[in-house]
Amino acid sequence: MARKPEGPLRRGWTTGACATAATKAAYTALLSGAFPDPVSIRLPKGEEPAFALAREQLADGWAMTGIVKDAGDDPDVTHGATVIATVRRGAAGSGVTFRAGEGVGTVTLAGLPIPPGQPAINPVPRRMMTEIVAEVAAAHGDPGDVEIEVSIPGGEALAAKTWNPRLGIVGGLSILGTTGVVVPFSCASWIHSIHRGIDVARAAGLDRVVGCTGSTTEALVMQRYDLPEIAYLDMGDFAGGLLKYLRAHPVPNLTLAGGFGKFSKLAQGHLDLHSGRSQVDLDWLADRLVDLGGDADLVAAMRTANTAAEVLARATDAGLPIADRVAALSRATALEALRGAPVAVEVLVVNRQGVVVGEAGG
Repeated sequence: MARKPEGPLRRGWTTGACATAATKAAYTALLSGAFPDPVSIRLPKGEEPAFALAREQLADGWAMTGIVKDAGDDPDVTHGATVIATVRRGAAGSGVTFRAGEGVGTVTLAGLPIPPGQPAINPVPRRMMTEIVAEVAAAHGDPGDVEIEVSIPGGEALAAKTWNPRLGIVGGLSILGTTGVVVPFSCASWIHSIHRGIDVARAAGLDRVVGCTGSTTEALVMQRYDLPEIAYLDMGDFAGGLLKYLRAHPVPNLTLAGGFGKFSKLAQGHLDLHSGRSQVDLDWLADRLVDLGGDADLVAAMRTANTAAEVLARATDAGLPIADRVAALSRATALEALRGAPVAVEVLVVNRQGVVVGEAGG
């Protein structure tokens, strides 16, 4: 995850908000011949931002506008991308229909909020665009039968940096957002992706999902289990986001795989494993060495160790199964967070060389 800058952070706007504003400008031009610039919309929580138009074109039966997405200070992959809405007249009585243009994906797997075969435009942005069409139509005495094509040039390449390929969204990005606002470093989009990954795995009938803290641990579990790609959830630091969603939407088996340092925090009961929100507690690790029968000199030295990796190496040399203890306590934390949900939990603790050094519940 990108480093959070110092000082107050500037908020931004979601792709859904940008698509809605572009839709309003294009539809208004289609009916009146003039593009409102800037164009204002009302967001679900009442805010009314204004968006400058970066592109506009009016032709017989259709109009197009583009808005450059500003994600504020959030390291959003779509920051600076142009979100384009092309509005065309539809058949009488057709209402509002949606189409995926260049760089916007199409859903191919069940379990997402949008059914397979549909453009990857999420429910709230669809509602926002439908409502803005109704508003403009009422102002101009039009029936409001339109097709909205949303496109993001370069979106297919950007989507390769997101969860979309793994979620079965092909051809580009998703049009997202529930409030219209991007809150910098809120981590909401990452946790949202974890939840959608669980939904897809459940819809596919998988009996095991895997939460990994990074690519090294994911590669290791792929060698252990013959699972489809959709079983692997890029948990990152958000163990709590994964476990709390599984509590309400269980999958029979869960494998958690992560590094010794991060999982030492999970073992202590932390559900957010980010270094800025929880720290490796060397005294706690030293106390676990006491539990395992470590001698006084080793225990004392480990209270001032440089890193968790040093504790692991020294404990291993002394024949003390500290990684197994961390795995067992991490599993206990996970089971507590699941609160009796029917999920069997396995924990794999991995060293920096990508080798399993501790496990529990397998």
